[in-house]
Amino acid sequence: MGHKTAESHLRSLDDGRRIFIDGERVERVTEHPAFRQAARSVAGLYDFQAEPAQREKMTFDPGNGRRVSRAWQLPTSYEELVARREALVAWAELHHGFMGRSPDHVASTVAAMYMGLDVYEAYEGGRPDVVRDYYAHARDNDLYISYVIIDPQGDRSKATSAEGNADLAVAIVDEDAGGITVRGSKMLGTGAVLSNEILVTTLRPLKPDEGRYAFTAAVPLNLAGMSLLSRRSYERASPSTFDYPLSSRFDENDALLFFDDVKIPWDRVFVHRDPACQLAQWHDTPAHAYQNYQAEIRLLVKMRFLVGLARKITETIGTFNFPQVRETLGELAGHVGMIEAFVYGMEAKGRQRGPYFMPDAGLVYAAQIQSQLLYPKIIHFLRELSGGGVLMLPSSVEDFANPEIAALIGRTQYSPSLSSQERVKLFKLAWDAVGSEFASRHTQYEMFYSGPRPVTTGMAFRTFDWDRATGAVDAMLASYPTPDIARAEPCASAARAG
Repeated sequence: MGHKTAESHLRSLDDGRRIFIDGERVERVTEHPAFRQAARSVAGLYDFQAEPAQREKMTFDPGNGRRVSRAWQLPTSYEELVARREALVAWAELHHGFMGRSPDHVASTVAAMYMGLDVYEAYEGGRPDVVRDYYAHARDNDLYISYVIIDPQGDRSKATSAEGNADLAVAIVDEDAGGITVRGSKMLGTGAVLSNEILVTTLRPLKPDEGRYAFTAAVPLNLAGMSLLSRRSYERASPSTFDYPLSSRFDENDALLFFDDVKIPWDRVFVHRDPACQLAQWHDTPAHAYQNYQAEIRLLVKMRFLVGLARKITETIGTFNFPQVRETLGELAGHVGMIEAFVYGMEAKGRQRGPYFMPDAGLVYAAQIQSQLLYPKIIHFLRELSGGGVLMLPSSVEDFANPEIAALIGRTQYSPSLSSQERVKLFKLAWDAVGSEFASRHTQYEMFYSGPRPVTTGMAFRTFDWDRATGAVDAMLASYPTPDIARAEPCASAARAG
């Protein structure tokens, strides 16, 4: 069949990559307590799509007889775009939307870059043949690619090349017939520890004289001189799956990547020393809109899960039929419906880009603005509906192993609909979704992964159909006469005289 499997993905991660966490170097990602469960959650996506019952839904044959994830599909019609979305939904439902950089995210980016080869052809620094070949390589091997597209914050009041920032961001420091050599750092490597390769690039505009920063390359994570500095692992801090059902399995991790004179072969370089091409590859190709279309699909799954959790909480504590609670649940349902409508609208309003059918970019960015506002609001409502129930819980699953404590739990964790064990289980899940360190990271992530608010509003401004909107105003103004100034002048004179 040619499917990638969980076993093959896990095996591919033990490739000698340099990962550091808690003062030590990680020897094997797949066995380390900071990453092993998340690695298996990612691997499980591949086993799911390899199931015979999921073959048609989750995979497609690009024409070479090797079925791969629909994340790599290049839709040529509305129907194909919808079929791809249904596969992405099925994947997201396996992690309930909590893996924000699952394999389908950057696959969407690379696929859309391929669909925009004409953009690379238009620039001196664009390398369309590399993009074409890499897409085929990544697709046929069903690679899990993550990316780093943001410079470390440094001094944001200054340019990338300014003093203090200049040696912080990754830049080309040398090149020869074999490729480019880069040095510096990049963030935010979400999922990098768990992926096969990483796309190293820059999303924001660069000045014309900042060509050394203006490159894009896709590289394996075990290149000599490459280091991944992991943030704190929420998985490692989770004593059990029962106590932290999300943190313990879906902490995709974030890492800062440092490049210490890393040599990147030319056949992995998409853009070379070209600030204009570096920016155009995001916005003149479908890449930026297509990857964020995937993000909204994932967020829809996540929001539906959180709203389902809200209802379960109210049923468990007997508040479900309170009018004010029903009002809150109705509002939450409306928020989910809004994002769902956006996703379907992106597809229904989609259009051809050459042979490919792409979701409407304007609605993608409109949805992002709403998403940034809605996610913290949903978390707030969940906190209100949960009250103290998420705080007054047994210290850990170990309490149930002590008969004396278990008896007290049975008497104090009462619910009209669940046993005491089931009630604790539900509220442990709720806490991990709204109050744990993992939950706080997710609120921050959903508010900023698509960029700070001025960036997302700027994209919505750029892609909105202003001609149609202002044209409607002009048509209205033209539908009735404008006063004649000469005839109106006597009235004005009379008014002054009065």
